[in-house]
Amino acid sequence: MTMLQVPVHPGDVLNELYLEPLNMSAPALAKKLGVPRTRIERVCKGEVALSVDTAFRLAKFFGTTPEYWVNMQKNYELIRARSEIDVSNIQPLEEA
Repeated sequence: MTMLQVPVHPGDVLNELYLEPLNMSAPALAKKLGVPRTRIERVCKGEVALSVDTAFRLAKFFGTTPEYWVNMQKNYELIRARSEIDVSNIQPLEEA
């Protein structure tokens, strides 16, 4: 599996590239974003998907874009799905 095929949850990125360098906890970030503490804690642990609402808030706070966070979540889901979903028995539509 290449580096681009290894699923990386947005929570891992949030922890390693944002919170740790700032020496900031998930509850402290949640307070600054105006969201429940458990939302950020669960995202950081990879327990839940990062929502669009959270993406907008993270983008505003960290000076990124919502697309950065949403695309990270979707890529994570797609990479995981490739190894979990079997579509080998589906025949492509034949064009007339």
